[in-house]
Amino acid sequence: MGKLLQVRDLRTYFYTQDGVVQAVNGISYDLSEGETLGLVGESGCGKSVSALSLMRLIAQPPGRIVGGEALFEGEDLLKISEEKIRQIRGHSIAMIFQDPMTSLNPVLTIHRQISEALELHLKMNKSQSKQRTIELLKLVGIPSAESRLNDYPHQFSGGMRQRVMIAMALSCNPKLVLADEPTTALDVTIQAQILEIMKNLCRERGTALILITHDLGVVAGMADRVNVMYAGYIVESAPTGPLYKDPRHPYTHGLLNSIPRLDEERKEKLIPIEGLPPDLINMPDCCPFVPRCAFAIEKCKQQNPPLLPVGENHRAACWVAPRREVAR
Repeated sequence: MGKLLQVRDLRTYFYTQDGVVQAVNGISYDLSEGETLGLVGESGCGKSVSALSLMRLIAQPPGRIVGGEALFEGEDLLKISEEKIRQIRGHSIAMIFQDPMTSLNPVLTIHRQISEALELHLKMNKSQSKQRTIELLKLVGIPSAESRLNDYPHQFSGGMRQRVMIAMALSCNPKLVLADEPTTALDVTIQAQILEIMKNLCRERGTALILITHDLGVVAGMADRVNVMYAGYIVESAPTGPLYKDPRHPYTHGLLNSIPRLDEERKEKLIPIEGLPPDLINMPDCCPFVPRCAFAIEKCKQQNPPLLPVGENHRAACWVAPRREVAR
């Protein structure tokens, strides 16, 4: 498969009264056509900001994309004109935002919010866009779709609003979907239904997906590959199976140790990651995970490691990770 997206050294900062917040601090990765990439990490590690940067939706001020490139089908999303990026948003690249209640417009009907993109990007007339909207609502499992066209967001449940968001994202058959915490605040039954819908639709249409979440269980069942983020950096990147079977960064170890396992007998309490993430305004020159790391050596306190190969298609930003016997 060809490379659909190539991100290189992406940096996004926020300039505040207290100082410069280094939200995304030089991340690089590739995404192939039809591939699902999981982006995981604690809250505040830069996951959502990195996705908003690709869409050029960072509020300026205080935010600013200060460096890097994001090549989408050979075009740099960070350098093309505002007119060109507006043509790409919602058409070639779509985004499912974190909270559908605040992302959907409360004073516009569901029909209008979906049909707007169809009329703008695909040049459909009102009759065509109405029919397509009904098809999309049925596709994502909204019952009695025809009768719900003129309803407003507040008339839908949380799960149904999320389905509407997915319908909007897929309306123009995008090549890439950015899903930012698509199952937040949903109960586990609805969460499973939403993920199954997304998985099936992406597989049927060959759509690439970047799934942003802090839920490692969600990623395990959805993603082909996983990038683990910490303090604005990607600290580990690997195919999903090897990452879960043999995590090499201490932070990834900590994330996996802090979630319950259904396939093992419960013997001990879960092990949390001690301490707090670093202050993004005063970032250290060393590895940002050092204060919370049980495996840190002197070199970790002196220099921030790059992503180093630790296996086939497996990289970790850790001086200790290549020492397999220690990293375990």
